[in-house]
Amino acid sequence: MNTALHTLRTIMHPATRHATLAMMLLALPTAAAFATDAATIAQHGNGRGAPACASCHGAEGGGQAAAGFPRLAGLNAAYLRKQLDDFANGTRANPVMQPIAAALNESERKTMAEYYHRMPVPAALSKPVTRMPADHSLGARLALRGLWGKQVPACVACHGPHGIGVGAHFPPLAGQPAAYIAAQLNDWKQGTRHNDPLALMQHVSSALDEQDIHAVAAWFAAQPLAAKGTTP
Repeated sequence: MNTALHTLRTIMHPATRHATLAMMLLALPTAAAFATDAATIAQHGNGRGAPACASCHGAEGGGQAAAGFPRLAGLNAAYLRKQLDDFANGTRANPVMQPIAAALNESERKTMAEYYHRMPVPAALSKPVTRMPADHSLGARLALRGLWGKQVPACVACHGPHGIGVGAHFPPLAGQPAAYIAAQLNDWKQGTRHNDPLALMQHVSSALDEQDIHAVAAWFAAQPLAAKGTTP
């Protein structure tokens, strides 16, 4: 009994409690030990295999049209998070993004999605570099009215006016590189991408031919975006 009482008094002593608490805190894995902050990852990578996001998507998250790298700035956080998770677990296939997403831990993927969601749309994207297709062009018809003879609804019916994006499942198409949009449509058509809700895009893309794909991709790439300081 005396031994037990002595042990209890020792544990309850303030100096002992403080020392024990400090040791416990040091032993716990912290977020800082396993995750790198978003700005550092965006500009320098995480030091564990994920390179700087800015090297492909630009310092302002606007993407690189010539290379077909998409804009991330201002996109829905839940959408971005899902794409990173899908790359990481193999649901969405891409030889570049899969190893990068897999090198980010769960906390980092969440943090990066929120980081780019909060990033304003770059001012340069308010004036597209590509010429706007005519109102009667094939791309405009597909985007605004669809091709009901092929059971293809208007793209804007899901992706919003001029393709500004709607919620977590229908991302912005406006101002995205034509090469990127066309590549995604071809991936859905060929079955190499299949992480869309209810397989909607797989159905739509399967009805489009190569001319349709390039036309609608060019139309959305030519759509202007809001000026810097706003998000779609």
